Amino acid sequence: MTEVPGELQESILKGEAAPDFRDPGADVRFSELDLALVDALQAAPRAPWSRIGRALGVDATTAARRWERLRANGLAWVTAYDAAKSSTVAYVEVRCRPRALESVGTALADMPWVFSVDEATGDFDLLASVAAADLPALGRSVHGLIGGLDGVRSTRTRLGITLYSEGGDWRMRAMEPAGHAELSTPRTSRRTVYSAQMQHRPQPGNRAMLEALGRDGRLGYTDLGAAAGVSEHTARRRLQRMIRDRDVTFRCDLAHPLAGLSTVVLYRTAVPHTHLEGTGNALARMEEVRLAVSVSGSDNLLVMVWLRGLHAIDPFEAQLADRFPNLKVSDRTVFLHSRKRMGRLLDATGRATGLVPFSLPQV
Repeated sequence: MTEVPGELQESILKGEAAPDFRDPGADVRFSELDLALVDALQAAPRAPWSRIGRALGVDATTAARRWERLRANGLAWVTAYDAAKSSTVAYVEVRCRPRALESVGTALADMPWVFSVDEATGDFDLLASVAAADLPALGRSVHGLIGGLDGVRSTRTRLGITLYSEGGDWRMRAMEPAGHAELSTPRTSRRTVYSAQMQHRPQPGNRAMLEALGRDGRLGYTDLGAAAGVSEHTARRRLQRMIRDRDVTFRCDLAHPLAGLSTVVLYRTAVPHTHLEGTGNALARMEEVRLAVSVSGSDNLLVMVWLRGLHAIDPFEAQLADRFPNLKVSDRTVFLHSRKRMGRLLDATGRATGLVPFSLPQV
């Protein structure tokens, strides 16, 4: 995974200090090859450039150069985070007082335990995706730290119960079939039951590795070992064990509005309990679905989708009605802007502008 073409070894820096391709006159749109590259890294986030290049039909140098341009411009990034099974997760709907949206949104995005923040239309203003060590800590954090913000009118919390699909499972679907075959790995069920109490806290060395991989999920083992204060061999062994035990999730993300996916919709839906698991698993296989998670409350299934415009909403909902007759859509919320996604701060175009490393709330 860590090999880099020789001519790039001096120009490709590690971590956040990537070569600065940012230029007011630069073309920051995605080409078809760029989208295929993102697709390849979604399928195999830490694959060697030689393997990525073969899947795309280009040489390793071209693949590496294109990736550095995307990453340096905030157009795409590979990140890593602790597995869902180890945290208590909730989705908090926040209503703000008039003219307080900007200050509250900024404050939420600055909180390291709030891993995603979205501005919404409808009966709430912001959706904060949060994690805590257990249920009491979650309650104290939401009511005290979020509810106590100046400008917050009210909050409503939906506890995450079972995760059927999340952003790390979503694919751009831009590669040719031969490329998918080159990078394909056996898919296992992503169904994960969230924890009501943290089952284990990562060892300090593993936490340091997770933080380093959160900045750059393709970080080589030498730099990963340096971040954790261990040898390259130890870093490799520990990470491979974490991957084997599904204690870490890797994901390649992108500035979706610039990739033609301008519309993000969150559906609050209700499904009879006897159909919940089957519906969640089937939704997870739909190409538009970014998130399918069962939650507390009468609307027991949240579904988030990325679409190519408002015009795509009605056809997608027609699919839902046709394929899932037992699913009742209670509410549809269109997001205006994603401020933060899995720790990455985003601008109005969806480009990454910064990082808030994850940590549990101290309450």
